Amino acid sequence: MGKLIAIRHGQSTWNAENRFTGWVDVNLSEKGIQEAEKSGKLLKELNIDFDMCFTSYLKRAINTLEVVIKILEKNYKYTKAWELNERHYGALTGLNKEETKKKLGENKFNEYRRSWDIPPPKLDKNSDYNSLKDPLYKNLEKVPDTESLKNTYDRVIPYFEKNIEKHLKENKNIILSAHGNTIRALGKKIFNISDKSINLFEIPTGNPLLIDFDSSLKVLSAKYLDKSREKKIISNL
Repeated sequence: MGKLIAIRHGQSTWNAENRFTGWVDVNLSEKGIQEAEKSGKLLKELNIDFDMCFTSYLKRAINTLEVVIKILEKNYKYTKAWELNERHYGALTGLNKEETKKKLGENKFNEYRRSWDIPPPKLDKNSDYNSLKDPLYKNLEKVPDTESLKNTYDRVIPYFEKNIEKHLKENKNIILSAHGNTIRALGKKIFNISDKSINLFEIPTGNPLLIDFDSSLKVLSAKYLDKSREKKIISNL
């Protein structure tokens, strides 16, 4: 059956500054560009063709995919979808994570950052980081002002089921260039991870996750291609 390559974008400038990013459209850092290049080289070593590519509306994911495609030396087209955006971090957007942890306390910080269904406080509508003013989302009926991982799951999974699953069943190979929480939400479904354990599923930047499926879309195998930076893949299959 088809293979799915899920890539969390390379390190962004705000990743490097340890800030909550969410829907803010920041660039890749120099390190992030290098991670994207390595992702492309690792995919080239697989020596397989890809049939289609998907990414979010955010340029850190788009640019990662474009670097990968350039290295693969193929003229792959790609589809952008807001549903594949990173989780919206609400009022935490733009804040330094360490400073925020000190201010909120570790328990509240972890609750907002990694709980399944507790969102941070809403982002103020007048904030410079509010996406309501972004022309990218002019056709989106409701731009979120905060999200839990569950909220993210509730947009990522319907999109995956409607637009990606059918192609995997047709034995097509797909690249998904997205974000930590996009892939975490997808991993929850694919690997049948519990609400309690999903916070343990870590996705390193710029390290392609190769997932093989059988004809019923059951996972046959999954591995990170860069063994030097791989994380344990949580699974209840």
